[in-house]
Amino acid sequence: MNFPTRRAPLFAGLISMLVACSGQDADAQGKAAKAKEPPFAVKEVASFNEPWAMAFLPDGRALVTEKGGRLFIWSEKTNAAVAVAGMPKVANGGQGGLGDVVLAPDFAKSRHVYLSWAEEGASGFGAAVGRAKLVEDASGARLEGMQTIWTQSPKVAGRGHFGHRIAFGPDGLLYISSGERQKFDPAQDMSGNLGKIVRLNPDGSPAKGNPFAAQGGVAAQAWVIGLRNPLGLAFDGAGRLWEIEMGPRHGDELNLIKPAKNYGYPKVSNGNHYDGRDIPDHKPGDGFEPPKVFWDPAISPGSLMIYSGKLFPQWTGDAFVGALGGEALIRVDLNGEKATKAEEWPMKTRIREVEQGPDGAVWLLEDGEDGRLMKLTPQTRK
Repeated sequence: MNFPTRRAPLFAGLISMLVACSGQDADAQGKAAKAKEPPFAVKEVASFNEPWAMAFLPDGRALVTEKGGRLFIWSEKTNAAVAVAGMPKVANGGQGGLGDVVLAPDFAKSRHVYLSWAEEGASGFGAAVGRAKLVEDASGARLEGMQTIWTQSPKVAGRGHFGHRIAFGPDGLLYISSGERQKFDPAQDMSGNLGKIVRLNPDGSPAKGNPFAAQGGVAAQAWVIGLRNPLGLAFDGAGRLWEIEMGPRHGDELNLIKPAKNYGYPKVSNGNHYDGRDIPDHKPGDGFEPPKVFWDPAISPGSLMIYSGKLFPQWTGDAFVGALGGEALIRVDLNGEKATKAEEWPMKTRIREVEQGPDGAVWLLEDGEDGRLMKLTPQTRK
């Protein structure tokens, strides 16, 4: 399966442009700087049908998910993709479908791959996470022993706000973002795991030391609560967990995740409801953890990556956000527990995923049908 480039170069004419800032925050948090010449060149290398996430294998090939339910192993050397058999049944519709893909920390030994997807149940829809062994032999590539290890509870009507991003922490534990499914109040309800980040053992059981374990049930999974639609999770070099989240009508957030904290939704937000109803802003002393950075107007973040490569040493430790509605790649400067808006490069298309490659290149997946896979490398100066 080969992927020809189908469109004109994305950055034609961009070098001469100044990048407009995203909307400025009401409290004047770090303003996005006007970007100079983009310090990267963009190469379009492949295309997929509604790609959602990617993860690099140790040999440099990449696993790429498509929302409709397919998983591919793609090779940059051959520009060819191999479909992976043995996929779970995916409920594709609305915002739901096949989602994230990550490798187990011990992948070299176990060959375990973790996937997230939307599934249908008796009472509606919900996200699930499963684990399987990636096998490659003369007959092709396949997942063996797929086991669902976690599900959103409860399943509810509708096909929005699944979240279902996955990250392994330096502690070897599994962190999963769980959206509130456009139902608002479940983000504060400890009888379910919607609107939360859960912290699990690799087999899906609640991890020891979770802050709400004494409440029992699914509350024992929870690490933090009060989230809306968390679409990005990433650990920085010091082991801190960061989360990017779509706010309601504006008020998108970058949060530093700390155990037991309540991030406020839907009681507080720096955005408002889509029907015009007000939501109180975050304020000191309100009992909720405020975002480190927020965007108003919205950027509609879809992914988060924290850079640790060598190709762009000036970015080491910084966060990168793929913006859907904002159609941009956004850099946020991280300094310890502080975050400041830095640069915003318009991409003229919805960016679903941002990922770092083994050589330090930055990779982007374009949202939608015929979504392009793009590689960003340092701009060659003449």
